[in-house]
Amino acid sequence: MTEKRFHLKPATTIISELNPMQKPLMTLGIIGAIALLISVVMTSGWVQGILYMIGLALGVTLLHARFGFTSAFRRLASVGNVQGLQAHMVMFAVATTLFAIILSTGFSFTGVTPAGYVSPVGVSVIFGSFIFGIGMQLGNGCASGTLYNFGGGASSMVLTLIAFIIGSTIGAYHFSFWMDTPSLPPISLAESTGLGFFGAWFVQMALFALIYGITIKIAKRKNPPSMKPLPTTSGWKKIFRGSWPLFTAAIILAILNALTLTVRGQPWGITSAFALWGGKTLQAIGVDVSSWGYFAGATGDALSQTVLADSTSVMNFGIILGAFIAATAQGTFRPKKFKPGVAGAAIVGGLLMGYGSRLAFGCNIGAYFGGIASFSLHGWVWAIMALLGTGLALFIRPLFGMMNPKKSDQFC
Repeated sequence: MTEKRFHLKPATTIISELNPMQKPLMTLGIIGAIALLISVVMTSGWVQGILYMIGLALGVTLLHARFGFTSAFRRLASVGNVQGLQAHMVMFAVATTLFAIILSTGFSFTGVTPAGYVSPVGVSVIFGSFIFGIGMQLGNGCASGTLYNFGGGASSMVLTLIAFIIGSTIGAYHFSFWMDTPSLPPISLAESTGLGFFGAWFVQMALFALIYGITIKIAKRKNPPSMKPLPTTSGWKKIFRGSWPLFTAAIILAILNALTLTVRGQPWGITSAFALWGGKTLQAIGVDVSSWGYFAGATGDALSQTVLADSTSVMNFGIILGAFIAATAQGTFRPKKFKPGVAGAAIVGGLLMGYGSRLAFGCNIGAYFGGIASFSLHGWVWAIMALLGTGLALFIRPLFGMMNPKKSDQFC
């Protein structure tokens, strides 16, 4: 049994019969996506429209591969399954290479000087990423996972998303307090060490290779259950109907993140929009959020503008709609009832993720993906602390009636 289960590179997709397309819902999604694109372009111009379309592509990619950050950490911490983390390393290798070229040359499609996500490393990042790691395991989704699963029809993600926005808003309110806690300055492996972008690229590629090699050893020693292959098809229909291999999605996500950097001058991010949505909501009922430290400067300017002028917001809308269209094309958009325990975990998890993302200068996308690809030390710290938070969350999940992967499982 052991020999049959172990594979160094188990397939993440398998050709099988697919669900019928949900054509009425898919048509509605496409019409809605086009209508929103027109609104974004008319309100904020074509650059925002392009970012919105990148968001659509991100949503489609995430849904088609069920690309997970939360599940990758949980599978690793619980049974030693490394498939998700290996996909992360491939994604990082491609993104780091593209980011190094873009940031070192200043290449941009729009004339905006590109800058990576390089943030301070201190108490706020350590604590924020740790509770984010707990939160994403309780909420059953990270920032990107919450959006694409929400668009894909996961009912509990409605609660997770609402709580995420509330937690992010509270984090914005407490932002000044956490910024006064002990911290190192922003540290870029490329610009703060003398390595330069080529030297930093070499160091990170070596780290990715080392981590990948360690995952192979973990897989051999732990012999964990594999991820359950997702149903797919063959030929051109696979692009629209079938699931995509995990590594294929990893490469596409890296390219889309680099494209985002060249269009808006910053990498892909998600959670700053949640704080903005919460801030605008409070402002609408008379709360003066402009006096909060988080909303100082350019961040505060967004409070007086339409959300369609906020690039992170329009990309988030694109992710949700892209995932919805992809799910209906696969015939998998079927919202279901969920248990009270799952509802409680979704709320607690969303609050922790929202609050933690503000403290840690981002989430699994802005801090982990964007931070590491930008050569920021805080991205690596985020990864370690979120993984530790995941380890603790494995003991908390059963309190809400949630299951963890077991070594005896056929799939995890």
